[in-house]
Amino acid sequence: MRVTLLGGSGFIGRHLAAALRARGDEPVAASLRDPDHAAATSAGSDAVVNLTGAPVAVRWTAAAKRTMWTSRVDAARAYLDALTRVEPRPAVYVSASAVGYYGTNRTATFTETSPPGDDYLARLCVAWEAEADRAAALGMRVAKVRTGLVLGADGGVLGRLLPVFRLGLGGVVASGAQWYSWVHADDIAGVYLHALDHVDGVLNATAPNPVTNRDFTRALAHALHRPAVFPVPPVAAGLLLGEGAYVLTEGQRVLPERTLATGYTFRHPDLSEALAALLPSS
Repeated sequence: MRVTLLGGSGFIGRHLAAALRARGDEPVAASLRDPDHAAATSAGSDAVVNLTGAPVAVRWTAAAKRTMWTSRVDAARAYLDALTRVEPRPAVYVSASAVGYYGTNRTATFTETSPPGDDYLARLCVAWEAEADRAAALGMRVAKVRTGLVLGADGGVLGRLLPVFRLGLGGVVASGAQWYSWVHADDIAGVYLHALDHVDGVLNATAPNPVTNRDFTRALAHALHRPAVFPVPPVAAGLLLGEGAYVLTEGQRVLPERTLATGYTFRHPDLSEALAALLPSS
């Protein structure tokens, strides 16, 4: 299978490209900085995976929010418009999305059938997925992968946390009661392969056992044999992320109900084992 990866140089893209190569597929990287060229690169591919999107783990200024939107919604629109002029087109379009679709809530449980939230990140995800759905009009099977906190030793969430926790400076964020829906990097690649092969619609790429921030903090500290006694108050999260701090302080409990029902088996369903696999020498 020849798969065009849009935004394939990022953290998830690198893991997915490696997983594709490992099973004999051919990943081909393209950038949505030039939608016409990306569409031309896609000609003859069996599938395309759109992973493009500016980071959200930044301070949410007005400019940053515009970039989050344009890099996801506007870029996908321009690419699909260009793809209408390409033959032969890929048969499958898999789009990244995020569990931010559901909004935040400390008590609710969300699955693929849950309605969207009403905060900025939820509205962004709704618009992002609406652009992906346009690929169906081009005769493509469409899948949307709503991703949680991706754990990998070479980047993602752990890339930011490991230096702090290794110094013994980690700690619970805000109350610690908020849910973190996480996924091992092996499984994020696995869910994308699952979508590429035969699944359409929405798939939650989150491990079946989400944890609270307090339990996440304890598990990471234990895996690194370090204390974690320095709490991160909400005001500190606000200084770091601005308006976006609510993503860290509120969280959401997301289950991969449809992902499991369509036959995907998680390699790393439990956090302690996942961290041990990622940090074997710690």
